[in-house]
Amino acid sequence: VVHTQNPVRLCSAYAVIKQTLCVSEKSSVFVKDPTDLMTNVYGDTVVTTNVINYYCRLIIYWLSTYHTSHACVCVCVCSGQPECVYTVFKRLGTELALGLFLNVRAEEQPELYQEIVQLSTRHWHGLISAPVSLKSPLWSSGFSTALDARDKLMDVIKDKLRNDTQGFVGSLSTLPLPDSSCASQHLLLFISALIPKALASLLTSFTLALAGNEQVRRRAVEDPAYLRGVLLEVQRLWPPFIGGRRIVDQDSTLAGFHVPKGHGAIYISHAVHRDPDVFQQPDDFLPERWSKSGPRNCIGVELTDIFLKDACTYLLKHYDWCLDPPSQDLEYKWLPVSRPANPPTICFTRPDRSGSDSSDGR
Repeated sequence: VVHTQNPVRLCSAYAVIKQTLCVSEKSSVFVKDPTDLMTNVYGDTVVTTNVINYYCRLIIYWLSTYHTSHACVCVCVCSGQPECVYTVFKRLGTELALGLFLNVRAEEQPELYQEIVQLSTRHWHGLISAPVSLKSPLWSSGFSTALDARDKLMDVIKDKLRNDTQGFVGSLSTLPLPDSSCASQHLLLFISALIPKALASLLTSFTLALAGNEQVRRRAVEDPAYLRGVLLEVQRLWPPFIGGRRIVDQDSTLAGFHVPKGHGAIYISHAVHRDPDVFQQPDDFLPERWSKSGPRNCIGVELTDIFLKDACTYLLKHYDWCLDPPSQDLEYKWLPVSRPANPPTICFTRPDRSGSDSSDGR
């Protein structure tokens, strides 16, 4: 914990984060800030509320059920040329999110698709801009532009909820939700750039971790439990977002330090995930470490996993890949989304399952 002159405490040790975030007597003390950017930009959703209520759980459960029954993840990356993987996977995440959640597909409604993509990008920039809403005839702040984009996205979403009877957006009308805003605010979260960027970050880290490692890829295809360990290890080492913030609702202590009411606690996921007191060989990629792990209850992870497992399984079954060129600078940056600072390129090939050497599979 680092003391500063401002009312903030910075947390990176596992025990401190557990005290701050986990369900315990402290969970009602360190609460999500109702005035923070996520709430302002996305409204009251599963990632901004302090209490994951019945309706939030119902939407996530219905989403996972609907996805299993209706969605098919196909990843097309085999151009025969090195691909900038983060860009490819961000495009994939956008296509998946808009197709599944809003029933909008680029090939069927190209103008609406592009409008939503552009609005989602402006909306996302509100999270990484100063929270100052200023507008003039000649200039608007990034935050103000993001709020305008949010309002336009909500108009699109509400129109879909009223008029579309197909797909996931049409099925929401069958759920016993308290009001229409519950569905529209969650759809805003689901279609926004937030999920495509998180998915792109994780898929990029997944492909980099397994690039050139045929043995690990083969085992992950054959053993679902091992694939689960691979994905957990990817999320441990390279979490897509750097951390989060909590507000102290009443005077408390954190790792022996007095934290007065109203002060903030910022937690750093990357540091926690590499805590040597929790993980042996914390900087090594070891999927086997998760063989005896229990279930997780992070609803944000549940949401990402809906896509992540299917996309990774498809990649493993249909492609081989390697870094191209073999030597690249893979040093990560962590803001606003974790990924290598220099965009890495990977060459994907179709494996020759026949055993013939006549084709390289590209």
